[in-house]
Amino acid sequence: MSEDMTFDPVTGDHLKEWGHRPGKQFPELLEKANGLRAEGFGLVKIRQELEGDLVPEPETLDLHAPGAVAFHENIEVSGPDEEDNLVKVRETMRALMRTPTLVGGAIMPDACPAGPVGTIPVGGVAAARNAIHPGMHSADICCSVMITDLGDADPKTVLDAAQSVTHFGPGGRPQGKRFTVSLNLLDAFRENPFLNNPKSLRMAQEHMGTQGDGNHFLFVGRSRATGRTAMVTHHGSRGPGAVLYKNGMAVAEKFRKTLSPKTAKQNAWIPADTQEGQDYWEALQLIRKWTKANHNAIHQATVEAAKADAGERYWNEHNFVFKRGDIYLHGKGATPAWGDYANDANGLTLIPLNMSEPVLVVKGKDADHALGFSPHGAGRNFSRSEHKRRMGQMTPEQLLKAETEGLDVRFYAGAVDASELPSSYKRAEGVVDQIKSHGLAEIVDYIDPYGCIMAGDIPPFWKNRKKGRRSA
Repeated sequence: MSEDMTFDPVTGDHLKEWGHRPGKQFPELLEKANGLRAEGFGLVKIRQELEGDLVPEPETLDLHAPGAVAFHENIEVSGPDEEDNLVKVRETMRALMRTPTLVGGAIMPDACPAGPVGTIPVGGVAAARNAIHPGMHSADICCSVMITDLGDADPKTVLDAAQSVTHFGPGGRPQGKRFTVSLNLLDAFRENPFLNNPKSLRMAQEHMGTQGDGNHFLFVGRSRATGRTAMVTHHGSRGPGAVLYKNGMAVAEKFRKTLSPKTAKQNAWIPADTQEGQDYWEALQLIRKWTKANHNAIHQATVEAAKADAGERYWNEHNFVFKRGDIYLHGKGATPAWGDYANDANGLTLIPLNMSEPVLVVKGKDADHALGFSPHGAGRNFSRSEHKRRMGQMTPEQLLKAETEGLDVRFYAGAVDASELPSSYKRAEGVVDQIKSHGLAEIVDYIDPYGCIMAGDIPPFWKNRKKGRRSA
């Protein structure tokens, strides 16, 4: 368009007034409109010329009617705490199943609520058609467990070595103590619109070799089947995953406002057949690669520090999205139980219970009534604060001693975290019994505990921030 134009150009406000919805097509429409303007066409004629380019308003999707989409229950209760927990899980699942994209759901023996009513619970599975729901894999994308067989290595030597190389707590590793990140993986991050941002790229490097806090752990024990030492790590995708989750939720919210305003914000979705959906799916696969590399880095560094001979190593995730046919299966604290859920699956998966109980090595049974999943752990019957209330006058140190006698339990970055002690979780034996009775998996081995490392009770990061000065 020449600089000596004497007429007012067509603007985005004109296009919106004429019924065009803002979007990727706007620049092309403006170029076309102003090309016609340069030829001397008036606004009425230009509007008529652009009518063929109008993108129709999409039909909004109503919520499913209550009860229209059922979910399978693979859980039994014993006692008032478990009964109360199940009532809450059912309430949130009934609301969740009203989401327009969902075609089915299931709950595992470890199910427990994880947010406002309508939020997928821990131990929940949601099956969606042509939709990826970031809120249904949670911010801790690809939270997962990895095991390495360490042969005849002394468990204490392994735990000492692991403590010298791992990193728990908030943030990442300081400069000079960072683990190497694949340059090819970083290049792949840069090619993906969801991951190509300074924060994701920085955290991908700083957080490699870290495990975070909460229920993440490093566990050392012995195989009941072979007597060999094994190490198990539990953590997710740390900062890079959290940033992807935030970006994914923002894009999903834009679609929600257009496609289904009545859907709860936490259940917004990205249509899988859009460019955004394809980019997000690829971003999830890259975050999976990063997370696996993170586990591998800690395991390999421990093997070298302990001077151990490493044997078989494998892993599985339990906060992720899996595709089977045209269905996207969202597992929130649920373990895939079919043999080829990923190209690196070997048929075995891991189910930790609590720090004083074995890690289960299982073969999944791909049960229809579980949508192909098994539990990811023991789950909780009540909140961390409720557990603290029930401790009464007992100190965390006293409770630790009472519940983990004979075990080497270490808290890396803080004091004893009572909310991660065995009494804060469901009864391990009850979960094991339900795995068997509901036909969710075949237990092939138990890794009996020697000890573990967790972050510990760390003050929230915001308590360490200095309060800014108030302006007068």
